[in-house]
Amino acid sequence: METTGTEFGPWLARQLKLTGKSQTELAKELRVTRAAVSAWVTNRSTPRPEMAALIAEALGTDIATVHTRDTDTTAGLPVGWYHRPEHADGGREMGNAATFAFDADVQVLAREIGQNSLDARLEHNGRPVRLRFTLHEITGEKLADFLAAVQWDELAPHYQAVADSARQKVSRAVKAGLNDLYRRDRLVLLRVDDYNALGLTGDEYGDSTYAAVVRRTLDSHKNTDGTSGGSYGLGKATLWGTSRLGMVLINSTLSEPYEGRTERRVVGRLELPWRRVGDEALAGPSWFGRADPDTPGARIARSWWADDDIVRRLHLARENDEPGTSFLVVGAHDVAGLAEGKPLADDEEPDENGDELRNMHRRLVDALGRNFWAAMTAADGARPHLEASVRTLRDGMELIPEERIDPTLVEPSRTRALKAFLDGTTVDRLTETGQVAQASIQLKLPGRDARSTAGVHKAVLLVTDAIDGEQPVNVMAAMRGNLMTVRTKNVPGLPLGANPFQAVLLTGTAAGQTPCALEAERFLRAAEPPEHNKWMQTEELTNDYAPSAHRRIATMIHDAHAQVKSLLAQPKRKSSAQREAGNLAKRIAPKSRPKAKPRPSAGSRPELEDLQPTILPNGAWQVTGEINVPRGGDRWIARPTAAFDVRSGPRPRVAWAELEGVQGCEAVDGTLHFAPSARSAVFRAVTDPTTQPVRGSRSGLVVELDLVEGDV
Repeated sequence: METTGTEFGPWLARQLKLTGKSQTELAKELRVTRAAVSAWVTNRSTPRPEMAALIAEALGTDIATVHTRDTDTTAGLPVGWYHRPEHADGGREMGNAATFAFDADVQVLAREIGQNSLDARLEHNGRPVRLRFTLHEITGEKLADFLAAVQWDELAPHYQAVADSARQKVSRAVKAGLNDLYRRDRLVLLRVDDYNALGLTGDEYGDSTYAAVVRRTLDSHKNTDGTSGGSYGLGKATLWGTSRLGMVLINSTLSEPYEGRTERRVVGRLELPWRRVGDEALAGPSWFGRADPDTPGARIARSWWADDDIVRRLHLARENDEPGTSFLVVGAHDVAGLAEGKPLADDEEPDENGDELRNMHRRLVDALGRNFWAAMTAADGARPHLEASVRTLRDGMELIPEERIDPTLVEPSRTRALKAFLDGTTVDRLTETGQVAQASIQLKLPGRDARSTAGVHKAVLLVTDAIDGEQPVNVMAAMRGNLMTVRTKNVPGLPLGANPFQAVLLTGTAAGQTPCALEAERFLRAAEPPEHNKWMQTEELTNDYAPSAHRRIATMIHDAHAQVKSLLAQPKRKSSAQREAGNLAKRIAPKSRPKAKPRPSAGSRPELEDLQPTILPNGAWQVTGEINVPRGGDRWIARPTAAFDVRSGPRPRVAWAELEGVQGCEAVDGTLHFAPSARSAVFRAVTDPTTQPVRGSRSGLVVELDLVEGDV
């Protein structure tokens, strides 16, 4: 008997279950002994070639299926939806809490799924994991064919039951999804494919990658060495959270055979709340698959090995046999991006649906570049960890061409810095434009008590000049071994006139084969919240380490900031535009709003000499001011104040969100106290954008220095 698909024994055993035949019944139909059939099932022997036609007839299939064994007989149990019954104790779940952990935001989806694909990358071949997002709006005949393939008529009463319920949070989303489907005759599909990845391997119900994604909630099933990006098992929930209909279909090509097969393992999962349909009360989740004959009443649906036709109709056909998984989000939407539509060009016609798709496309591209530029960067002659692209279709026709993410365009300066590190071309200090300076930053790994140190990890700090026009600048991005950006913050306390720069902090295995790299990975991952976008004191960190362990991370960040300042080149002379901006923002209180004269014995007063303004991405002003402190001036206390510059009337006051002394002074309760004998002082302040009438980019700022004597 030929062997081109599943081994004959496992394949025959599965067909007997699907057709409801026993080994004894098959033996009678074939006129062979029961022992002969048992030997076939257990792979102790195979039937003679001339038996193929008889076996096909007995199983209700064709002879080619018996020879190739790349699909199941269609005469068995059907493919359909299984809805979990109501709990026996009457308990109800009004939705999957995991889907509410994140907003229905395609940028959050891109970050979480990109992280999971990186964690599932096959590393042995040195190739990147290829990640492709496809937005596809279907209408008319294509929509009708898809709905028939997904057995929509059977699902419609379930959706209507949820839409009619006023007590369920997801009712509004389902109503909007049904309105989009019925009134606008369209459905938006968001498909995510990864290639050169593990695929959903393993047992249907046991401890496996497949079961963690398809059957379970809050099961991460990641490696235990700490190098993976995810750890909470929440990332996959963004797929269902981005679907108005709560439906995700899956087609996986496995890196390890299951039941002797690797291609077209197909299943679907529906996340709806408790509902009553007819006389039946249902708990919530449902699965789309073939009825499992090993379960009571053969009601529970399991994955099945689908044929090419059904994966095509379900929009799940993969481009090749490379391992990986395709997820199809049915009824995709982007709540966070609804208000971010780009204005039409003069020659463009309004297209509501097209504008929505274009905005989602743009936000996916932005999120992939911002979060994974480092994973897309490689040394000369090497391949990156990740390649990503986004494309948008309408009824199978290209609406927006496939756009591949280029890290040199998204993060040009940081990409240059990381590439220099990977190529070994960094320097000790910046002396020329285009160089990348490298330094080592210690992370003292904590033990079980507050004082002990389990080891010292050396993170890598990279600093390089920012290219002209790059915004924001003077920012340090930090990451671990999977090269997804975890932390992005401004470097505080920079000297006046410092050249704009970008910095990168590589920790854990991202820093190379350094001592305690894996220990650092585990420690830092424990300090990340479910969003994996910062390092903080988490419950996991407190449980696994000393209560004050998070301070070790704060110390590393503080040391990195200090090292950035020492690596910077000498400040360039200010351009005329910079001087003009500083002059526009600077106002000295004694000249513009006189105060009561101090006692003569107090000596000369400090004066605001220079002011360097920057507008942050959130619209706030960041100002760095230099104060001239004459002899005896340290007796004074200064209070910087800010107001918006207006042509007439009183200036609206603006509060400070941050005020810190950088050099020669200390910030105390919103005031600056000068160091004894200081001749100059530098402070940095950031306005509170919630107190600003308009964004900083649309206004001028007046900064004044109020002075009082120290003993007042």
